[in-house]
Amino acid sequence: MALRPVHVNIKALDSSAIGNFWASALGWAVHSPGVTTYTGPAGGLVWPEPVGLGICVVPVPEAKAPAKNRTHLDLATTSPAHHAALVARLLALGATPADIGQGEVPWTVLADPEGNEFCVLEPRETYRDTGPIAAVVVDCADPRAMARFWGGATDWVVHQADDHHAVLRSAEGTGPYLEFLRTPDAPTAPGRLHLDLLPYPGDDKAAEVERVTTLGATDLDLGQGEAPWTCLTDPEGHEFCVLALH
Repeated sequence: MALRPVHVNIKALDSSAIGNFWASALGWAVHSPGVTTYTGPAGGLVWPEPVGLGICVVPVPEAKAPAKNRTHLDLATTSPAHHAALVARLLALGATPADIGQGEVPWTVLADPEGNEFCVLEPRETYRDTGPIAAVVVDCADPRAMARFWGGATDWVVHQADDHHAVLRSAEGTGPYLEFLRTPDAPTAPGRLHLDLLPYPGDDKAAEVERVTTLGATDLDLGQGEAPWTCLTDPEGHEFCVLALH
């Protein structure tokens, strides 16, 4: 039994605008089956995506807090020219430069139109085959502990786990990486991005929720009421949801 990450959930005041921003940013298509806006690789709606992670944008009434999100996206580039062109295109789409104390670094830090930080990486061989999203990056206090929890909760393979950095990726070696970075004084307030996970066909959602709870997850009440998904936090308080199979 295992859970599979299926998309990155982003909270937004204007879910349609933010969904369209990320679709344009990534060269993806937009689908709006309900109040949420879903974006994934171009073509007809396929959910869950067989390769990689989609983005699901959900409307909320509150604007983003000034504090940096604990979770952000890293975007991949293939050459210096691609990096420069992508940054220019993102700025034209409504992104803004962001200063999170990064100093002089080879990558570019931006924020989407509602202030969610993300990075456009310089070309890196590690991310040559991830697709447009190189990694989902999570600030944490203990990368080793995060690798143990998320490696146990999902079927993703732990490629690295030390005191400063942990790296996981799907067992098929496709799509983006999930990375945990040790960050001093990491904020504990709820962020705007989190992962949504799905049981595999034939697995029981309630049993999966119970299993990850024994690994250290905790129930989270966001006022969701009788929703078909279950909100949880990992041992460091990062939100995630376990979705129901359709």
